[in-house]
Amino acid sequence: MKLSDFDYELPEELIAQKPIEKRDESRLLVYHRDSKAIEHRRFYDIIEYLNEGDCLVINDTKVLPARLLGRRVDTGGKIEFVLLKQIDKNRWETLVKPGRRAKVGTRFSFGDGMLIAEVVDKVDEGNRIVEFEYEGIFEEVLDRIGIIPLPPYIHEKLQNKDRYQTVYAEHRGSVAAPTAGLHFTEELLEKIQKKGVSIARITLHVGLGTFRPVKTEIIEQHKMHEEFFQVTPEAAELINSARKNGGRVIAVGTTSTRTLESIADESGYVKPQFGKTDIFIYPGYRFKAIDGLITNFHLPKSTLLMLVSALAGREEILRVYREAVEKRYRFFSFGDAMLIL
Repeated sequence: MKLSDFDYELPEELIAQKPIEKRDESRLLVYHRDSKAIEHRRFYDIIEYLNEGDCLVINDTKVLPARLLGRRVDTGGKIEFVLLKQIDKNRWETLVKPGRRAKVGTRFSFGDGMLIAEVVDKVDEGNRIVEFEYEGIFEEVLDRIGIIPLPPYIHEKLQNKDRYQTVYAEHRGSVAAPTAGLHFTEELLEKIQKKGVSIARITLHVGLGTFRPVKTEIIEQHKMHEEFFQVTPEAAELINSARKNGGRVIAVGTTSTRTLESIADESGYVKPQFGKTDIFIYPGYRFKAIDGLITNFHLPKSTLLMLVSALAGREEILRVYREAVEKRYRFFSFGDAMLIL
């Protein structure tokens, strides 16, 4: 398959620049795979499509304030770091801009000296390993001086940084939000549970690879970046119980989907575990773990668009996206949602 097979026309004004006021009042496009029917609803209507005995799987990762703006200690030159992956207590793999200023041995200051970083190594794709010096607790320093890194297509400043976190975000480690979960409120989740739907919390820390474009024209040649995941015994029990008793497993987001599909056996059962996954799902893939998916509208030519195309069919997804454009849905991270059943 070619990269151009996953392209579509999107007017720029449909790229959502900020979240709507109430999370669950975003629009919801419902697509039924069996009948190929499309419905247009509001996100709070999602409860009508969930049945007693189903299991909703959410990703409770929390976005780090991973963007740091600082200066080179010796020359005062401006620098930007994005923390990608913690290697040990004080060492991180980082994306550095401009990279030419970040030679091994160079030191940088952030937050008027609250955080000092020294470049100790250069790794794949030009990323740097840096060692931090600080007083106190690193997470508290980061909370004071770090910035939530927004996707490159969002140009407006985020007024409330909590709106780029899900209401159930708990385990810090992502550089991007699992955006399908942004539509849920605590009240909606309570109503869903009262209906007899179980909610399994799993964790996948979203890496910057989410934003990286596919550069190979033949998509099968694309290599995904590894991301850390964890599925607890409690979550595995809820997921397996739904499957055993005839309920459906509905994944909230592509991150939950990729985690479950990485660990499920041929019957769709999962074992509690943690590790790393670089699973790449594209058309031709046979899903084992999920029966439905809640997701946002994804970028043209992206691996996320390929994943939903694997679930619902490429031509069908492109047809649905054309209708979403026609009906003026809001796209990408702060945009509207889609439910595939």
